[in-house]
Amino acid sequence: MPPIEFDTTLPSIRQIQNWIKQKTTVQFKLTTGDTITARIFWQDVNCICVVDSQDDHIIISRLAIAYLKVSHDSSPPT
Repeated sequence: MPPIEFDTTLPSIRQIQNWIKQKTTVQFKLTTGDTITARIFWQDVNCICVVDSQDDHIIISRLAIAYLKVSHDSSPPT
């Protein structure tokens, strides 16, 4: 099975890259109903790594994400 390519031409990938560069705080609504508010650290084909307000790194499977939106407080977590 050939590896899945990371398509940086997709608008969703580009938007997330912009949020990474701008260190924007994003709210993740998960399919479990949980909400995580954090700054995106990196992304790959399968996962997104975020850093929360306690400086914990959390890796979230893309399949677990219902939606993302910019947090009302868009400053990076301290």
